[in-house]
Amino acid sequence: MSAGDKPGIPDGGDGVHTIRGSGVHRGWNGIHYKTGLSGKNVPARELSMNVARIPPRGVAFAHIHVDFEVMLYILEGTVRHDFGPRLRHSIVNHAGDFIFIEPGVPHEVFNESDTEDVVAVVARSDASEWENIVDYDRETGKVIPKREASRSG
Repeated sequence: MSAGDKPGIPDGGDGVHTIRGSGVHRGWNGIHYKTGLSGKNVPARELSMNVARIPPRGVAFAHIHVDFEVMLYILEGTVRHDFGPRLRHSIVNHAGDFIFIEPGVPHEVFNESDTEDVVAVVARSDASEWENIVDYDRETGKVIPKREASRSG
């Protein structure tokens, strides 16, 4: 059995690495992620990518990406981002939309559907994936220190 036969384990090498048909390996803040590519499984230094799934009426609670950019492509569903200071702005995106989130922008993500998942390709300019994300308190407009952040799955 080669590495490529094991879901989530890259095969290839010599400069090209492949994940074949990965399954969900991690939940974070109400979002389920398929195993993708990051510094954890390939020699990436500044980039990670995976597929995220938010269940119907799911919420990825308020957070901030510290010093990295995120681009998303919505494959399925309708998602709303509340964003900015105290999350006072809002935008709704649908399948086929591209989204760019600048570093440091507080945001909260909602699946608008009662019946359908949101599925999105997520690319980050951070090879560590989740380590540089902090929670955000929408009421006070303040960052919640990592030691107090406890949401998962």
